[in-house]
Amino acid sequence: MNLITGTTPPASAVPPGGPHAPPAPDDPTSLTVVPARHYARWAAVVAVIVPAAQFVHGLATNPVWEWGVFRDYILSETIVQAVWVTLQLTAYATVLGFVLGTVLAFMRLSRSPVLQTVAWTYVWIFRSIPMIVQLVFWFNLSALYEELGIGIPFGPVFWSVDSNSLIGTIGAAVIGLTLHQAAYAAEIVRGGVISVDHGQVEAAAALGIPRLRQIRRIVLPQAMRAILPTAGNEIIGLLKGTSVVYVMAIGELFYQVQVIYGRNGRVIPLLLVATAWYVVLTSLLSAAQYYVERHFARGTNRTPPPTPLQRARRFVRDLRTAAARPNQPVIPLKHSGDSR
Repeated sequence: MNLITGTTPPASAVPPGGPHAPPAPDDPTSLTVVPARHYARWAAVVAVIVPAAQFVHGLATNPVWEWGVFRDYILSETIVQAVWVTLQLTAYATVLGFVLGTVLAFMRLSRSPVLQTVAWTYVWIFRSIPMIVQLVFWFNLSALYEELGIGIPFGPVFWSVDSNSLIGTIGAAVIGLTLHQAAYAAEIVRGGVISVDHGQVEAAAALGIPRLRQIRRIVLPQAMRAILPTAGNEIIGLLKGTSVVYVMAIGELFYQVQVIYGRNGRVIPLLLVATAWYVVLTSLLSAAQYYVERHFARGTNRTPPPTPLQRARRFVRDLRTAAARPNQPVIPLKHSGDSR
């Protein structure tokens, strides 16, 4: 009986056995919630953190690393010039290799058996021969052809030039890297093109769109989503693969590091210099790959997730909001790219 209103509470409002009776055994409120204990997860964390901490401690305390020598050479003029040569070789081989590889890819997709056979043979040969063998071959091209000329096939030559003067050391390296890269680029581009639904091409042909425009405006933009991840990985591999041209005595990064530690005997710190530069260059290429992939993913994801820079800006903005209103909880705004 409610003394204030004079009404009797319903029977469902009063628990069986009175208001102070213990809850029933099957009542969910009587269960004790115990958080899950992930012992295997914590053991894995310890197994990873302890060796990593030991490695970092060794970097800081082991005198063999010679961090003073590392600081002296990391930004030296010789090393910076060698890095520039490495970037030039990578850029030339990437652009020329993917241009030639795209042509080879469409030759393999052609209906002409001759073009298909030539493209397949090229890919087969240049993927079978190691890069270092190709570089040495092009470096010694003058031993096979003393002169290169222009004229009528199997007829007289109108103009000729000495092979050594036409193809220098850098030229031989670029040719070797380009031809090697084109074989892999051809398969990357071909895989991206055949991943596009054939109905897209059929629809474009039904609309009367020319074949070249179909490829340029319809097929390739969609194929880029499949091409870019593998192509980015291949370019990063090419950047590191330029170290092979040391056999041609070209002053790229690894060759210059070898020359320097051959003079002063500081092998470990100078190898660390080369490692640091390769890590920096690879990181820059990875960041560029991320933004290029994000650009070509607009067709499938209209609201892409925020970039790391956007996330950092949002975090700083939330911190400023919290500092401006210390007595009020900050509720982060829902951004268009969030999945919340």
